[in-house]
Amino acid sequence: MRLTLVIPVYKEHKRLDQSARQVAAFMSAERAKNIDVDVIFVDDGSPGDSAAIMKATIMDLDDPDVKLVRYKRNQGKGFAVKTGVLAAHGDLILMSDADLSSPLEDWRKLKEAIDAGADIACGSRAVHGAHIGKAPPLYRRMLSRIFNLMVRLSGVHGIRDTQCGFKLFRNAPAKEIFSRLRIKRFAFDVEMIAMARDLGYKVVEVPVNWNYSDHSTVRVFSSGGRMLFDLFMLAVRRMVFGKSKRDG
Repeated sequence: MRLTLVIPVYKEHKRLDQSARQVAAFMSAERAKNIDVDVIFVDDGSPGDSAAIMKATIMDLDDPDVKLVRYKRNQGKGFAVKTGVLAAHGDLILMSDADLSSPLEDWRKLKEAIDAGADIACGSRAVHGAHIGKAPPLYRRMLSRIFNLMVRLSGVHGIRDTQCGFKLFRNAPAKEIFSRLRIKRFAFDVEMIAMARDLGYKVVEVPVNWNYSDHSTVRVFSSGGRMLFDLFMLAVRRMVFGKSKRDG
């Protein structure tokens, strides 16, 4: 079995060295268990100096199964993940944030859900069994609750934590869903879950370990406002055009 790990990066030069070492250790450990692992880093239009440092860090891994995809203009996390997923060849595709807030080893918890019949296993900080080590600041927790309320109002129910950046997909469902996604920035997870369900795929939440990173690229006001706008537009599209359907 092959696992493709997709990691979006944007101005991650200050912490990528540590994350890259953890990725290398993860690849080695999984290969020892007869899991073929390849990694796709997607640089979401980082500025010159940051992009150069990240490229050097990734190339220092010196592994033919580690790939860097770059494009010049910042498009958003959703676009970066979509780019990585559509380029992935693994039987399973694991999405992880660059800060590795959830340890990569927790992918096996997600795999248990896939093995039990799920098409998408979403790491969750909000279901029983999840463990949060370093918690985010109070204001971020409050904003997260407001966002979750807006998610429900947009018509996506039953998933308590849509935004955890640790998710595992079967290859075929992932390719079908991500090829259709329209939201390019941080609210893409919500559209992805809604579309997966519309297309008949099984989506489950799985408790994972998680630690808040002080270097989050989510800016509370600019990113938060855009996320709420994207949710509003998603709700409007679903009301006007209805659920996603397979072609033919």
